[in-house]
Amino acid sequence: MTLSLLASVCLLAVTFCYGVRCWLQPFGPCRKCDGMGHALTYDRKGKPKRGKDCRRCHGHGIRIRVGRHIWNVWTRTRRAGTR
Repeated sequence: MTLSLLASVCLLAVTFCYGVRCWLQPFGPCRKCDGMGHALTYDRKGKPKRGKDCRRCHGHGIRIRVGRHIWNVWTRTRRAGTR
């Protein structure tokens, strides 16, 4: 098996697994707040407390995956073009 064939098979496998992941779980944890929905702040004693809501996920703690977003845009464009 040549090296280029092995690399292309690995790339296909990774792409397929990511596609399945986007299909089964379209939302993932927010990268900014690590899925908590808010930032942690600390008081003067060092105890953690809830901070402001995350601006990226609006306090939900989840975001849409890049692959799922691309799929949604593609299907929306296809649906609009075939009417």
